[in-house]
Amino acid sequence: MTAIRDFVHHHYRHFNAAALIDAADGYVTHLNEGGAMFMTLAGAMSTAELGLSLAEMIRQDKVQAICCTGANLEEDVFNLVAHDHYVRVPHYRHLTADDEEALLARHLNRVTDTCIPEEEAIRRIEHVVLDEWLTADKGGKQYFPHEFLYRILLSGKLEKHYQIDPQDSWLLAAAQKNLPIIVPGWEDSTLGNIFASHCITGEIKNVHTVRSGIEYMMMLADWYKGICQSRSVGFFQIGGGIAGDFPICVVPMLEQDLHMTDIPRWGYFCQISDSTTSYGSYSGAVPNEKITWGKLSADTPKFIIESDATIVAPLIFACVLEQ
Repeated sequence: MTAIRDFVHHHYRHFNAAALIDAADGYVTHLNEGGAMFMTLAGAMSTAELGLSLAEMIRQDKVQAICCTGANLEEDVFNLVAHDHYVRVPHYRHLTADDEEALLARHLNRVTDTCIPEEEAIRRIEHVVLDEWLTADKGGKQYFPHEFLYRILLSGKLEKHYQIDPQDSWLLAAAQKNLPIIVPGWEDSTLGNIFASHCITGEIKNVHTVRSGIEYMMMLADWYKGICQSRSVGFFQIGGGIAGDFPICVVPMLEQDLHMTDIPRWGYFCQISDSTTSYGSYSGAVPNEKITWGKLSADTPKFIIESDATIVAPLIFACVLEQ
């Protein structure tokens, strides 16, 4: 018996619940037929501690690559080293502007009902990351944002600060697998802001010490070209925004801009989002719209679950992991 999988398959029969089951079963079918899965993380999924379920997905080869925001990349590490100092604010809907100022005075940066402790999380790893940046800069080396964090995690420099079971860190699991990670718009993150500040002061001489989003697209193109010849690649999208829109475009880029004729479209698509269908919204666009952009095909299995990803994603992962 698989308690979670059996429970949801018995009770989740209609509406978004049924869409969850269809998407989970489709995910399993895609992998069983030899497919690979590309996953995207928008929102604040690391602060929501998605690593509790995603790390095992990575360890069991249920995910072959990830695209995430800069915030999700770094916030998994923040949680790893400062979990005990996070402050939960369950009454966040009732906070006044003065209440928010009081949180700021305590150096607590709020994400919905959870406050990230600036001193214990951000400042605790800042000097370690800065050392890596400065060493690379002086040596004329360039690395992607995720590669810097991989180097730090694998070096063990932060181990003495761990406040959660490291098995629950999805980024550590990814580092141990050397999983390909794409981080478009990394500049829009706390560490991105810190890197910019050190470039402004002149401590870091070469702004390209941290490699760019265009280079990430080139890396993704190489990865997709290599894997799509032998495996159908699925696209599992949590939220929307740049984490989803950036990587899904690699297929039409290869076909339409590089004029490659042997590039298959994404072979599975699922999006978990609470964004309602609306005019001009990428996050709220129905999957069929992506056919017109050369991202999906008419026969691509397509699922959309209009719900909270913090609830839905762990249930789908449990089904995939047969838990």
